[in-house]
Amino acid sequence: MHHRFTPVSRSLSLLALMAAVNLCAVAIHPVRASGTEEWPRFRGPDGNGRWNPAGRPADLAESEPRLLWKAPLGGGYGGVTVAQGKVYVMDRQSGSGKAEVERVLCFDAANGKLHWEHSYPTSYDSMDYGNGPRASVTVHEGRAYTLGARGVAVCLDAITGKVHWQVDLVKDHGGVIPTWGFAASPFLWRDTVLLHCGAQPGGSVVALDLASGRERWRGGSDPAGYCTPVVIQSPTGPQLIQWGPKHITSMNPDSGVEHWRFPYEITYGVSIAQPLYHEGLLFVSGYWHGSRALRLGEKDVKEVNLAWSEEKNLCGLMSQPLYKDGYVYLLTKAEGVVCFRLQDGRVQWKDGHQLTPKDRNPQISLVWLDEKQNLACGLNASGELFYARFTPEKMEELARHQIIGKTWAHPAFAGNRVFARSDSELRAWQVW
Repeated sequence: MHHRFTPVSRSLSLLALMAAVNLCAVAIHPVRASGTEEWPRFRGPDGNGRWNPAGRPADLAESEPRLLWKAPLGGGYGGVTVAQGKVYVMDRQSGSGKAEVERVLCFDAANGKLHWEHSYPTSYDSMDYGNGPRASVTVHEGRAYTLGARGVAVCLDAITGKVHWQVDLVKDHGGVIPTWGFAASPFLWRDTVLLHCGAQPGGSVVALDLASGRERWRGGSDPAGYCTPVVIQSPTGPQLIQWGPKHITSMNPDSGVEHWRFPYEITYGVSIAQPLYHEGLLFVSGYWHGSRALRLGEKDVKEVNLAWSEEKNLCGLMSQPLYKDGYVYLLTKAEGVVCFRLQDGRVQWKDGHQLTPKDRNPQISLVWLDEKQNLACGLNASGELFYARFTPEKMEELARHQIIGKTWAHPAFAGNRVFARSDSELRAWQVW
């Protein structure tokens, strides 16, 4: 294990207030960002892809991004997170006589200065797509929670990098590494961190105590996939939803007790994008087997029924869908981004791969830039940042800028800045 840190400089000051976020009928989480320039976990402050910054220019096409700083970085698919003026990301170092390690890195958001790093030995062996860690760092109340591709979970002091606890989910809890490594980001629920690691027996999700790292409970029978856990607010109360390679499972987020399990076996086990919950429907989308919409019971937490399925046009992979006013915007393998009605899956339009190149594994990290105005933003697989207007009637691209090399990693959108990573560097841009 290796750990070093440099003196902490003054945090980046807060510049503006985000627009209010509507939490009705979406995945809930009691952990909220304390500042307006924060992106403290995978998919943002509320984990639902809402950016909605203040101060957006009226004409996005006239706003040219300005590179603030860049820093060298090793490989990884894990997203970038921002909290209290600091930027967090994981990578892997190996080759040229170096010991193979995974690292957690903390940079100053204002100038890119490295505050600290924490590293530990690893061995990817012949892991396919084995460039580096897959999960985003989750930051809350001065602590940073991480999960490496081989199962090492760490809780660090977010300011100094001091280790509070570190466990190996494989050695200590019976976790089983999936084909492409652990990829689900740590999800915080009350005083626990939920980790999707397919522990045997009975630990599709393992809940560790935030303070000590000790196991509090485990639940679910599925092996590990790649989908980050999510807690939704259903009519019957909060439900922990874990999409695994064989089932969509609902559990009590306080105990792991299973409410229901719906069969949906996925080729190669690639259950990736988080389920989306609105209008009483839980939506999941798979690459080979298409989409399922499940209707949850209004009075009985154990009730679940298939509302509809679609296996030709709505085949998503890694990209998280966006929702607004009854419609979903999803990147699919065959048609590019499509808009469809959530209640019945009826497709409204297809973008024909305009926003990201057609590929075997297409990818966009999609967020709402200004949800009220139907403005979306995305970083595509080519490293292009784009702005577009999404309505049920059409998609209109407004501007596009090259900000990083090829990437599948989710950037951090914080205030008027975007922090993006590739396999070789981390870049900070002021976008207006």
